Amino acid sequence: MDFELSEDQRAFQATARAFARERLLPNAGKWDDERHFPAAELREAAQLGFGGIYVPEEHGGTGLTRLDAALIFEELAYADPSTTGFLTIHNMVAGMISRFGDDEQRARYLPKIIAGDHFVSYCLTEPGSGSDAAALKTRAEAEGENYRINGTKAFISGGGVADLYVTMLRTGDDSSKGISCVVVEDNTPGLSFGLPERKMGWNSQPTAQVQFTDCLVPQSNRLGREGEGFRFAMIGLDGGRINIAACSLGGAQACLDTALAYVKERRAFGRPIADFQAVQFKLADMATELDAARLMVHRAAASLDAKSPDATKHCAMAKRFATDICHRICDEALQLHGGYGYIKDYQVERYLRDLRVHRILEGTNEIMRVIIARKLLEAA
Repeated sequence: MDFELSEDQRAFQATARAFARERLLPNAGKWDDERHFPAAELREAAQLGFGGIYVPEEHGGTGLTRLDAALIFEELAYADPSTTGFLTIHNMVAGMISRFGDDEQRARYLPKIIAGDHFVSYCLTEPGSGSDAAALKTRAEAEGENYRINGTKAFISGGGVADLYVTMLRTGDDSSKGISCVVVEDNTPGLSFGLPERKMGWNSQPTAQVQFTDCLVPQSNRLGREGEGFRFAMIGLDGGRINIAACSLGGAQACLDTALAYVKERRAFGRPIADFQAVQFKLADMATELDAARLMVHRAAASLDAKSPDATKHCAMAKRFATDICHRICDEALQLHGGYGYIKDYQVERYLRDLRVHRILEGTNEIMRVIIARKLLEAA
């Protein structure tokens, strides 16, 4: 087992780090305050190869591994977990189209997605089905060569600004085998959006309901066969869980670094607070737990790359552990800053707010525990 990064990995890690510090970090606080979607910067990221990170080169992508992607997303999230979170979804959808689409669909969609000319959203959750995703109600009825779609998706990142919506729809019975995956293009008649949600964090990307009212979409926009959509969704989420865990690593590392610098400068009782053992122990725990989380995320990514039978379990474990631990590290960093941590100028509170949702999306951490327990019991 080799824990050292390759020369290539260090190179694209450095590229991501430089882009994050130069193009994201100086603006992230402003984007958060103004709820601004940084489309231009996301397109710049795509031009660096970050719009189709694990899409194979023969499909126009960068052709990197899931571990490579985790390294990139951690560096980007060090500056801005919210904007990076949107980019992870963009990459997840690009990967799904690459893997499950046919040649015509790849040629039609992937070039613009990978270049950042088209942004994409992933539509699974509904107002009445979150953790129980297989209970979705949005229906697509076959009508000639089209589907007539009616229903609503909720909490959709990029809702209202994306160009493509990869959507899980019920085309058959009420089981998970009755779900299909269809690409719905923006400006399709019958496609509309709710007002942007007012959120605790992730404010640089809009989140809104995606609504379908007699929305006619060609059946040729379906990825794979009818009834394969739920399987596609679950496969996509394995990688999505690694991605969001990697974003948590980046945010937590930024907060730890900020806290380390602060405790050396801040003085109390005549000396830097870094001299106090209580502060030192807290920093030691933060660094140790962050390193443990990083190792779990990298193991899960390597497991997914190797198509290990334990990949789903490893991804769920990494997502559960990293998102819980990293949110706690941000909270500890804020505590070390005292009252200043609660002020936006130091930005620790932005990371705390952004990382909070990571424990909910891509499957709540309670659902991660369900997945882990099932896998353990199956093997027992």
